[in-house]
Amino acid sequence: MVKELELSTNEKELIISGLKEGIRLDGRGIDDFRSLKITLGPEYGRSEVKLGDTKVLAKVSCEVARPYPDRPNEGMLTLNTELSPMAFAGLEPGRPSEEEVLVSRILEKAIKINRAVDVEGLCIVANELAWSIHVDVHFLDNDGNIIDAACIAAISALSHFRRPDVTVIGEDVTIHPVDQRNPVPLSIHHTPICVTFAFFENGDLWVVDPSLKEEQIRRGDMIIAINNHKEICVLSKAGGLPLEMLTIIQCSKLAASKVDWVREKIQDAIANAAEVEKRKTLREIIIDD
Repeated sequence: MVKELELSTNEKELIISGLKEGIRLDGRGIDDFRSLKITLGPEYGRSEVKLGDTKVLAKVSCEVARPYPDRPNEGMLTLNTELSPMAFAGLEPGRPSEEEVLVSRILEKAIKINRAVDVEGLCIVANELAWSIHVDVHFLDNDGNIIDAACIAAISALSHFRRPDVTVIGEDVTIHPVDQRNPVPLSIHHTPICVTFAFFENGDLWVVDPSLKEEQIRRGDMIIAINNHKEICVLSKAGGLPLEMLTIIQCSKLAASKVDWVREKIQDAIANAAEVEKRKTLREIIIDD
């Protein structure tokens, strides 16, 4: 486990008393997200997400590999997470922490197991060749809620990524360099986004998008991943306080509205990245002329 500095009793009491009044240390309401900034590029599949002071970098890459024998018509999707001692001061090198294992499992469930990416579309030649997509998630700074930031970074990087185009004629397979033919975006079925809730005292107090200090005194948490079809892809609550069904329903409704807001941010980031790429292409054409 990553060891963080313990809060003093006065700090804990201040946070709880503020929550009872509907006020948080950073001035947010209990159902407010922190500011969210998504930066894509300069290369395809690179996403940097800043959620408050939590910063996550995701990078998507690809290679051609042989499909799994039990899934000859599908490509592969792999998600890797890496916690940095720069972001987690108490991290023990050489072994995965509980936080890293939890983030990996949630991302696997939300993106891979729920088949957010069309892996059948990654097949080049059945039983012979397929695209293997790798998503590497790096945590650069931690001020709480690394799961939501990681999910946003991974989804935005996958949405922005382009793989080389491929031509198959008979037994001949040609992979075209990106400077000779436009690269191809991934086929994405849906975009699951995680929303994390932290619960305090007996569960009557809760917040969305907890900060690091709020995480340190929480009594339990719940992670809900919802896609663009309003479907709940993941509902994770490992241990902690028992929750009333009404609370879970209330949180799921709030999560759905927050997911819409996050998805708009992702779409804006993709549009901005496309505009930058368009200007770059025009500038190169002018220089060549």
